Amino acid sequence: MDVLTPEQRHKCMSHIRSSETKPEIFFRKALWKWGIRYRKNVRSLFGNPDIAIKKYKIVIFIDGDFWHGNDWKKKRFSSQEALLLSYSDYWQKKIRRNIARDIEVKKYYKKIGWTILRFWTSETEKNLNKCIIKTVKKINKIKN
Repeated sequence: MDVLTPEQRHKCMSHIRSSETKPEIFFRKALWKWGIRYRKNVRSLFGNPDIAIKKYKIVIFIDGDFWHGNDWKKKRFSSQEALLLSYSDYWQKKIRRNIARDIEVKKYYKKIGWTILRFWTSETEKNLNKCIIKTVKKINKIKN
């Protein structure tokens, strides 16, 4: 059972960001230092990628582990995440829909010949340089 009132829960959930998260900002700053220019949160592109490098037809998504289902069936969640999952089917349906939408987006970009890169928030937090290097390698591969 939820320890917060519906109003308190609403306030907590309304403060969760879908863009301009710290991992996104750190990722973008690192790209900029490497001299890679990009557009952020491009609404004109399918799926609203966090980062778009149109020159090389690359879109990048920085996905939250919980909200996009990173090993969500076998992972131990924080107490708040576990509470959300046990609270109602709503959150489970939401995460399943996010996973399905991510697959749709991947198929779309593959079909039109764009490169799509997806990084988990935890991945960028643990090893940002590895993620940036992977991105730079993709760009260099497209250039040549």
